[in-house]
Amino acid sequence: MHREKDPESDGSVGVMTDTSHTQSPEEYDLERLGRERPPTFSNWFQEFMFCCALLISMLMSEYFVSGFNIILPELAHVLDIPSAQLTWPASVFSLVIGAFLLPSGRLADIYGGYAIFNFGMVWTFVWCLVAGFSTNLKMLIATRAIAGLGPAAFLPTGVMLIGKIYRPGPRKNMVFSLYSAIAPLGFFFGIIMSGIAGQYMTWRWYFFLGAIVLLVACPMSFFAMPNDFKEAQKKNETQHVVMDWWGMATIVPALVLLTYAITDGTHAPDGWKTPYIIVTLIVGLGFLGAAVYIEGWVAKQPLLPFDLFKPKYMGRLTVALFFGYGVFGIYLLYSSLHIAEVAGKTPLITAVWFVPMAAGGIVLATIGGFTLHLLPGRILLIISGVGSILSVLLFAVIRPEATYWAFVFPAMLCATIGVDICFLVTNIFITTNLPKNRQGLAGGLVYSLLFLGISFFLGLADLAVAENKKRTGERDFSIAFWLATACAVVTLAIFSTIKLGKAESELTVEEREQLQRARAQEAASQLHPGPK
Repeated sequence: MHREKDPESDGSVGVMTDTSHTQSPEEYDLERLGRERPPTFSNWFQEFMFCCALLISMLMSEYFVSGFNIILPELAHVLDIPSAQLTWPASVFSLVIGAFLLPSGRLADIYGGYAIFNFGMVWTFVWCLVAGFSTNLKMLIATRAIAGLGPAAFLPTGVMLIGKIYRPGPRKNMVFSLYSAIAPLGFFFGIIMSGIAGQYMTWRWYFFLGAIVLLVACPMSFFAMPNDFKEAQKKNETQHVVMDWWGMATIVPALVLLTYAITDGTHAPDGWKTPYIIVTLIVGLGFLGAAVYIEGWVAKQPLLPFDLFKPKYMGRLTVALFFGYGVFGIYLLYSSLHIAEVAGKTPLITAVWFVPMAAGGIVLATIGGFTLHLLPGRILLIISGVGSILSVLLFAVIRPEATYWAFVFPAMLCATIGVDICFLVTNIFITTNLPKNRQGLAGGLVYSLLFLGISFFLGLADLAVAENKKRTGERDFSIAFWLATACAVVTLAIFSTIKLGKAESELTVEEREQLQRARAQEAASQLHPGPK
């Protein structure tokens, strides 16, 4: 049953286990190893609880992003927040997450996934609970910002843990399928719970309900997650992985300032001509230039090392993901606005209209877990690109009198096809084509592209809608969807050039390197045989 894969295969994907020291790569039964439970779990229940903790972490990160916009009108009324100041409490959570993902990924590489993941879960629980007691705008913004450090810690670490624990093969495909499918479910969960809290309770219960879910998940994480702290420390004794403090001091403010300038430029008193927007943009560009210089020529262990893009297609994949996640961000916001403002639906009905997206994610998780090792990655990425185009194109041409089943329902299905397949395939490719000591940064890169892509393209869409309103006097959301359609076409064009193979049971990066060294030594011994 043994099959040896080409170490240079474009579609090769895999993750590490601890079997490399007991047998050579040629002796691996790859199909069996790709399907069995990783040896780090003592029984099925521990693995089940581990997966539950991971899925809940993803669920709640989406919950605290999507649902907040639904309770914002009531919250603004109760706390007397002017409409011009609503941008910060709505965006600061995602902004902090996006800015601190890469430093968190490096910390996970240094101290292990167990410590960083559990810190993030507990931190989010504490500060989201405190946010529920906010009494004014400043307290709300501060608690939302501080809470964002939690997902910044556990999101990249979750990708890292899956990448380190699971070998390439059907079992890893299933775990990543569930992990990617929980995102639209979390988005829907946030909307429905915020709608219930706003309509039948108070906005504070939106935070309290989220804190209760996290309180249930934290013990799962503490007791079921493999503790890799000692392993990380032992690794650092030989590899000396350290934090890039200068990189962090330039990358974080660059991302915060630039993202703020882009997202708030259209809402400022004089638009992009507002002095503080101009200053923020210039200073942010200055920090960005300093970060590029430090990461490229000064830092010994940069937060974003160039070898992260060494695997074939990584550069193109990064650009495609940046555009693709931007399309998804535009879709989420402006589809909600269209349903609420154009179609005139209540928050609860809006949540119900998103049910196909959540249900579609679950279906894709089930199908994907059993078929990813059968279908080429390139075909799956093309299907994802087509789904993204159709999701925003349907909303671009929709009319106010259009029926739900003719436009909104198929758009919801196409949206989950677009983002779920893309997230799943690219996560498997990225994590399995990078070595074990790069898994934390791989997770940081994945989510940086997600949050920064959403923030950047939402800023452009907001600008396009605002400029169109100045000319026509109407707030036309179709402008945003046409922009998203153009971005989706770019994503599909790039995806069509990326030739990924099937996500089959493969050798890991370290195992492939070991095999190459063994073959090189064998060839050298044949050319220069020693004395008999």
